[in-house]
Amino acid sequence: MAQVTGGSKGIGHAVVEELQESHRLWAEKGLDVTVTVSVCDVSVPSDREKLMDTVKATFDGKLDILMNNAGQVFFKAAAECTAEDYSHVMATNLESSFHL
Repeated sequence: MAQVTGGSKGIGHAVVEELQESHRLWAEKGLDVTVTVSVCDVSVPSDREKLMDTVKATFDGKLDILMNNAGQVFFKAAAECTAEDYSHVMATNLESSFHL
């Protein structure tokens, strides 16, 4: 079981595309491989818990690979960032990595 966060764009999206191609090739060879897609805001604890519940239910809790690719950046001067901006970036970039 491989899990990719941040698969909607950039590097994460490229990895997801490669996995989809691999899945297609495996299916052509008759291999039965389960693939699921989940939408998860990794900065939200309840979303992370639902995602891990899906992993537990679908793959017996076995996670072989975690590509923790989701991330946020500031696009303004640090002095202009609010406490909420900082909290969101830390929840996305740090807390989610720890909890997942």
